[in-house]
Amino acid sequence: MEITWFGLSCFRLTERGMASVVTDPYDHRITGFEPLKLKADIVTISHDAPGHNNAAGVKGKSHVITGPGEFEIGGVFITGVQTNGVSKRTPDEPRNTLYTFDFNGLTVAHLGDLSRVPSQAEIEALGNVHVALVPVGGGGGLSSAKAVEVISVLEPGIVIPMHYNVPGSALKLSPLSKFLKEMGVASAEPQPSLKLSISNVPEDTRVVVLSCERS
Repeated sequence: MEITWFGLSCFRLTERGMASVVTDPYDHRITGFEPLKLKADIVTISHDAPGHNNAAGVKGKSHVITGPGEFEIGGVFITGVQTNGVSKRTPDEPRNTLYTFDFNGLTVAHLGDLSRVPSQAEIEALGNVHVALVPVGGGGGLSSAKAVEVISVLEPGIVIPMHYNVPGSALKLSPLSKFLKEMGVASAEPQPSLKLSISNVPEDTRVVVLSCERS
């Protein structure tokens, strides 16, 4: 499969012969980026905010998923798990949904605007995670330090950071370098996309940085 990043929390996941997915499409008017020009069969939205909920910006979609549940669409198995916004102690905590996408046994988890370490029940609901798309730049999502804590719990083979400051962004987020330092990664050369199969997922967690593509 192939994973491409378009800034903030927006990714496109594709696999030949299966439904394509776009996660958290943003409204360019609040991000400072160019308008999205993406096509996909499925759109997932982690929470209802302009930086994440612009399903109208994705053409060709047949399904829009906005909350928890289990779905099978075009050969892709999708599990949505609600995290933030479920605790009686924090009733004002914004709602967030994590999604896992199973492409022929290769699982990708999109953590949305997760702001805390998931509970044991939430982690079990996600199942085995091969690739984790993790917010690392603060704002409404995880700080760099919290992101590292979440990664240590999930133990994915690959971590792709998202939701951090990039050139041209109008949002106040922390830089990628802060997260890399927390992870003990000296440097990481961005690549346009990640092409991956279940046979070449590393056993030890590896950070892969994607360049912010312009659709």
